[in-house]
Amino acid sequence: MFKLYFWIASRLARHKKGNFSKLITQIAVASIAISLTVIIAAYAVLIGFQQAIQAKVFSLSGHLQVYPLNNQEAYEQSPLSTRAPLYQRADQLPAVQAIYLFGFKPGIIKFNDEVLGVILKGVDKKYTQHSFQQNIIEGRFIEFSDTTYSREVVVSKLTANKLRLKLRDTLMMYFVQDPPRARALVVSGIYQTGMEGIDDKLMVGDLALIQRLNLWADTLVDGYEVFAKDFTQLHEAQAQVKQAMEHDMDVVSVVEKHHDIFDWLLLLNNNVYIFLTLILLVACFNMTAILLIMIMEQVQTIGLLKAMGAADWQIRRIFILQGLRLLGRGMLWGNSLGIGLCAVQYFFKLIPLDVENYYLSYVPIAWSLQTILGVNALMFFLVSLVLILPTLLILRIKPIQAIRFS
Repeated sequence: MFKLYFWIASRLARHKKGNFSKLITQIAVASIAISLTVIIAAYAVLIGFQQAIQAKVFSLSGHLQVYPLNNQEAYEQSPLSTRAPLYQRADQLPAVQAIYLFGFKPGIIKFNDEVLGVILKGVDKKYTQHSFQQNIIEGRFIEFSDTTYSREVVVSKLTANKLRLKLRDTLMMYFVQDPPRARALVVSGIYQTGMEGIDDKLMVGDLALIQRLNLWADTLVDGYEVFAKDFTQLHEAQAQVKQAMEHDMDVVSVVEKHHDIFDWLLLLNNNVYIFLTLILLVACFNMTAILLIMIMEQVQTIGLLKAMGAADWQIRRIFILQGLRLLGRGMLWGNSLGIGLCAVQYFFKLIPLDVENYYLSYVPIAWSLQTILGVNALMFFLVSLVLILPTLLILRIKPIQAIRFS
């Protein structure tokens, strides 16, 4: 029986009464295709944007940072020891991937006649350079020494522009302490995050240099950077760190430290959801209106089918199948266009962004098969559901009046 309904629906789809029928069919397919294209592209950009921004923030501060208690905002503070149980037993925390050491030291850079205040962030040899590598636009990360501290540093593009620094330039950095000290440092790389609060003051170097300047043993540091196995395990990792750390330590998550950035990403999330809801509503409305027009065009056929003994639900099924055919064609085109456009942007990065406003130089794309399948399933379900509404008109059509209808 289903084959019969499908055959009649196919015949009605092929039998166009005129250019208007062809036009509304094309509009139906185009409406679904454009809607699905926009939804797929919007989700790919949203997820890509969130992942790219989060990766930038994580590369600079990890998922969690552990400081001496009540001293997390100070750059000159009492140190933590690497002999602490939290650091020694990091591999026993299920949600924690790794813990790295860091130190901070404020100072003044002088190059030629230019001076600038910066914060030197020292990292240890175990630091995962690949996480920071995404921010480097020129040169390379620092190379550590086995015998002494490395004199190489990575400066921001903003700092390099202000001081007119280039790769392999040697600068003097003066540290305000008693007695004052100065070190000649070599620029090995230039980075850019687009985050003004970071780029305008942070310079990356060797933790051993800060330990030497502070007269610390190699077991003393300013804090720990904790990387969770996954961002979704952030709260679980924070709870495990709190349980393992000593009473004189404090832990702050990256979400708490950079709450303005994550609040902004959440706002983008909400805006996209509202936008996509409107698109789905428009697609449903268009398909309802178009199927209604198609029913009105086939009033005589409906009357004839009723006169031959066809039940209302059988005729309604024919038109629902006709609507589903259009929906399927539209979704096929929508997936092709949406995935195709995203692929072009992913490989060729044709659409640029202002780094100062968006933290990225181009529109990012992230692939998520689960999201694409979910969007397709949602659109198919919603549009299929609303296709039932216009077929209710069939219940009101009288066979004799319909056959005479012209």
